Amino acid sequence: MARHLSNRQAMSLTTASTLARVEREGPIRLTALAVAEGVAQPSMTQLVQRLERDGLVARMSDPEDRRVALVTITETGRGVLAERGQARHARLAGLLAALPTEEREALGSAMRTALPIVRRLIHAAGQPSATDDGTGS
Repeated sequence: MARHLSNRQAMSLTTASTLARVEREGPIRLTALAVAEGVAQPSMTQLVQRLERDGLVARMSDPEDRRVALVTITETGRGVLAERGQARHARLAGLLAALPTEEREALGSAMRTALPIVRRLIHAAGQPSATDDGTGS
């Protein structure tokens, strides 16, 4: 559904995800951004350079370590994310409006049941388990 609702001609899902992460997490090191997005650092460097060239992010010195650059979102970047969100919501509203009332209600009920479960799964995936010894095995 996320892929269907996204306008990939304007921005790839990886680019949009990266920009959203920078907005959500505030100034972030490029290495941490690459790890969080699951891409190699050279690929993230190229992506951030494109975002910077487009005026969507900027680099700033880390106040704790001037040798390190942090990536931060610009107002233009925030605007692009807001526009993408509005367009996604409009496309979803159009799709839902095409459904018969019973199907819309059934989908709403399913979402109210599924969302809390999915959120718990996502939260649990981000937490080390009680049996995790840190070795990855």
